[in-house]
Amino acid sequence: MTFKHQLELTQVGIDFPTPKGPFTALTDVNLRIQKGEFISLIGHSGCGKSTVLNLVAGLNQATTGGVILEGQEVNEPGPERAVVFQNHSLLPWLSAYKNVELAVKQTRSGRSKKEIKDWVEHNLELVHMTHAADKLPSEISGGMKQRVGIARALAMQPKVLLMDEPFGALDALTRAHLQDSVMEIHSKLGNTVIMITHDVDEAVLLSDRIVMMTNGPAATIGEILPIELQRPRNRIELADDAKYNHYRHEVLKFLYEKQRKVESVDSHRKNKQKNASPVTLKTGSDKE
Repeated sequence: MTFKHQLELTQVGIDFPTPKGPFTALTDVNLRIQKGEFISLIGHSGCGKSTVLNLVAGLNQATTGGVILEGQEVNEPGPERAVVFQNHSLLPWLSAYKNVELAVKQTRSGRSKKEIKDWVEHNLELVHMTHAADKLPSEISGGMKQRVGIARALAMQPKVLLMDEPFGALDALTRAHLQDSVMEIHSKLGNTVIMITHDVDEAVLLSDRIVMMTNGPAATIGEILPIELQRPRNRIELADDAKYNHYRHEVLKFLYEKQRKVESVDSHRKNKQKNASPVTLKTGSDKE
């Protein structure tokens, strides 16, 4: 069966309980994603990016609206949605190979030992980590750990790969190498990717569309920017590309100009309500 959209978020909102009452983190989030798209979520801290990702992962449940993946409602975690976190989350007592193998055994039962071995090695090769297959996490660099984390996620053959600031803790050079690897993998596999980032250049370089979130509480999608740059993309060539710099400018303008205007309007509205004089209505039975 084919679907017009592989993934749909419709009128999604989520409230979290607090001692002072419900806190509305997201409201009216609508997003439709085609199979094979690379989507980046960007916005200031606290804008609900991770909450959106957790909803798609099935780690949180929407208060209103819902998430549909290929015609099925998402209401719990599943292997068709793999998550790569900023922290690699590798098991420290297992080698790189064993960390990937564990994911394969948990999600792809029924394979022979040879099929499992071939599949683990295939995914380590995708992230250029076959040379360190027998190394423990403590014996490899941060960038290499993240490559193993990506291999582990890909080994599950997810329909949607979810990445929560996967390069945020890495130095600039390692980050650039991993970005190139992710573009290469995406080109080979054609998988759907949703990535959270705070890095404007990263978002423009990697994405088909950039989803820009407004600030919370009650955060929502402010704008969606299509990135019409040919693939494969070369960061050095794009540095002087007029379209690339236009897209970069549009994201920065939203984050630092349009977002400020939204906050200013909200603040003005709240102050106006706070300072408004109370109105007393009298009925015929009131005594003067």
